[in-house]
Amino acid sequence: MRYVVILVFIAIVASLFSALFFVYRDRSGSTRALKALALRVGLSVALFAFLMLAYYFGWIHDRL
Repeated sequence: MRYVVILVFIAIVASLFSALFFVYRDRSGSTRALKALALRVGLSVALFAFLMLAYYFGWIHDRL
């Protein structure tokens, strides 16, 4: 479970940096930066939903 979350988080950060790269690299009005940011938002929402479902189904436990 932990490794899936870490892997998705790394993918989110990589998508953010690829969007930054495309903003500086593509000066002709390309939509690659927009697609990379949309992917980042989609991954973030999916990760949040996955964590909520994992907590609901008991795959993640409170350590309090």
